[in-house]
Amino acid sequence: MPFEAINPSAFPTPIAPYSAGAKTKDGTLYVSGMLALGEGGAVLHVGDAAAQTRHVLDAVKITVEAAGGTMADVVMNHIFLKDLADYAAFNAVYAEYFPGDKPARYCLRCDLVKPDCLVEVASVAHIA
Repeated sequence: MPFEAINPSAFPTPIAPYSAGAKTKDGTLYVSGMLALGEGGAVLHVGDAAAQTRHVLDAVKITVEAAGGTMADVVMNHIFLKDLADYAAFNAVYAEYFPGDKPARYCLRCDLVKPDCLVEVASVAHIA
C-alpha cells in the first residue's frame, strides 16, 4: 500500500469518495480540502467566514493529529476563498493556528462545492 488512509472517527460521513488524509511511508500527509460541513453535508456557520475558517482549520488539525503530527508539521496550505473580501477575517483566525514559523501557502478566489461554503483549506504536512 503506497499510503495509509486517515479518516478521523469524529468527522461526518464524507459527501464524496475521498479520505480526510493520505499519509505516505515517508511521513508526508496530504489533507483533503476541508469545508465547514456537518452531518449530511449541511454547511455550518453560513455567512461567517471567521467561524468557517475555525471549523476548517480544526478539521485540518484533527486530521494531522490522527496521523501522528501537530500543526507545526504543516508545511503547505492551499487556501480557497469564495470572496476575497473575507481574506482579512480568514487571516485573523489562520494566525492563531500557525503562531510560529508559517507554512508556505497560496490563496485563490473561486466557487466552492456548496454555495454557502466560504472557505476551503487543503494541507500538506511532514510527520517525522
